[in-house]
Amino acid sequence: MVETEIQKFVRYCKRIQPQTHEEIKRYFEGVIGFPYDKELLLQSYLFLNIKHLFPICSELLLFEKSPIADYTDLGKCDFVYLTPQFDLFLIETKFIDTQAKGATERKRRNKHRNKVFEQVMTLKSRFSQYWNIDLEELKCGVFTTDADVSWRGNRGNGVNIVTKSVSIEQLEKWRRTYRIGNRENCKC
Repeated sequence: MVETEIQKFVRYCKRIQPQTHEEIKRYFEGVIGFPYDKELLLQSYLFLNIKHLFPICSELLLFEKSPIADYTDLGKCDFVYLTPQFDLFLIETKFIDTQAKGATERKRRNKHRNKVFEQVMTLKSRFSQYWNIDLEELKCGVFTTDADVSWRGNRGNGVNIVTKSVSIEQLEKWRRTYRIGNRENCKC
């Protein structure tokens, strides 16, 4: 049987990120108790609620790793999931401070909105080129704390990025009420 390009990529992922689902879950649950990094807290929320946010995602292949061997200078992808259709789903996350006020903060938010979309589109292109995976087999998503990114995902330009968000208030409430080990909390 001939191995597909996605099968080769999955094999590569299992080699460079061998942790089990439960080990990764424990890591993200540990972040909840010590939310020193807001981006990491957002990523924890995403991982622990993936089935609710992006139901097409079935198996985490990579987290914060470069999809191109050890070339981290070419970019790291926040999350790479396998779908039941054996496609890859790339997700970029960005904590955007929607509570900050002023012209400078508005510019910063807009810059962050643009950057997260640019990152996921660049990664999609690099995945396709490096791993010889058809663009149709690569799906993309963006997850932020800014609901204003939703209109950017499907701009009629063929990009078709699925956008999801959680407000900073919802994220904080979730962090305060999440109970480690309670299966009802986790939708991963």
